[in-house]
Amino acid sequence: MPARKFYRRLLDPLIAIGLLYLITVLSGHVFSANHVVLAILTFLISCTVFGWSDPWRDASASNVPMLGKSIALAWMAVVVLLLFFAYVAGLFALFLQRETLIWLAITPPALLLAQIILQKASFGLHGKSMRSVIMVGVNELSVKLAERVDENPDLRMEVSGFFDDRDSSRQPEDRQVPLLGGMADIPSYVRNNNINTIFISQPISAQPRIRKLLNELQDTTASIYFLPDIYVFDLIQARFDSVAGLPVVAICESPFTGINSMVKRGSDIVLALIIQLLLLPVMLGIAIAIKSTSPGPVIFRQRRYGLDGEEIIVYKFRSMTVCEDGAQVVQATRNDQRITRVGAFLRRSSLDELPQFFNVLQGRMSIVGPRPHAVAHNELYRKKIKGYMLRHKVRPGITGWAQVNGFRGETDTLDKMEARIAYDLDYLRRWSLALDLWIIARTVGVVLKRDNAY
Repeated sequence: MPARKFYRRLLDPLIAIGLLYLITVLSGHVFSANHVVLAILTFLISCTVFGWSDPWRDASASNVPMLGKSIALAWMAVVVLLLFFAYVAGLFALFLQRETLIWLAITPPALLLAQIILQKASFGLHGKSMRSVIMVGVNELSVKLAERVDENPDLRMEVSGFFDDRDSSRQPEDRQVPLLGGMADIPSYVRNNNINTIFISQPISAQPRIRKLLNELQDTTASIYFLPDIYVFDLIQARFDSVAGLPVVAICESPFTGINSMVKRGSDIVLALIIQLLLLPVMLGIAIAIKSTSPGPVIFRQRRYGLDGEEIIVYKFRSMTVCEDGAQVVQATRNDQRITRVGAFLRRSSLDELPQFFNVLQGRMSIVGPRPHAVAHNELYRKKIKGYMLRHKVRPGITGWAQVNGFRGETDTLDKMEARIAYDLDYLRRWSLALDLWIIARTVGVVLKRDNAY
């Protein structure tokens, strides 16, 4: 599926940007710096939204209305996010121009036409014949694959049935399927019924039986695929890859590899620059207020753990009379006497975090990611919470999935910290640019509520 993945993540955004350029030029206007910013935002947002929604996976070229609806809904999501960031960046006037309105209107039909052409071309290349498929083993993974094959007619596959040595009475109640036979019946069935594809979904412990089956299928022309039972593990960004030409399976990996890394870093730089320019007067005012109301530095520097568990220096506006960064760091609590008058306002409004956008531009942090904890807290909780250090497989964030789900500020019990870590790991599993943008939007509401920030 590499071509489809490429299409989902790159071709649709490139078509949209190409249309923006073409319509602007044909309208007699210059493709200005503002148009370039709009094009970059379009690429970053649509690259993930279209990949996330996967309209072509749920609707085939033979069902044009459904395909058109899926593309239209995805484009609407892109437009809403574009309007939000255009307003923040001061580019909203661009959307009132005639050529931009035309671009917004004709992009969905253009994407639909491109999708139909590509699907028809792919259909022509692969031929019209259906490939007959059997599943070896009845489990959650094989049943899910069979369902996906049935839902995707463009795969040109038809599942004939399942084979398993367990009869139907021994199958799990939540996934009982009709059986065509046991493992010993597979070779003869494949030969007699011209089976094209076999998916083997058996546990690692069944290796001897799998080897025996493969030997018996040597005299057939069936394509054989193995579905490993890696899903029994607590996976983070599981995927197949190769190292020096040898296949490997990633069980626990960062979501930011390949193009995802470029999308994440690019969106961080663009958004951080925009926010810094907009809030520069506010930051200067805060610095003056801190310096004139209490002794000490304006910026508080604290050691935190960053990407891959390496120590980084994180910036914050000083909100306390102390600058703790030792072996023991006491979290701020309600009515904490160490908090200054200006600091209390800064912490409630999260304005004390604004200098961390400089950390983002330095590459030490991201706008969205697991919140960095003091080194002293890391050393404490890494021994008490399973998987705690996995949150450091990505850059720490100014805001995060845990913070917009109620775990902002003080974590005074182990249960609260465990819940925060659970959300951090869930973020690693589910990451997309659309999720990042959703977290940023929700952060605004959380900050306005001022809950749990002392």
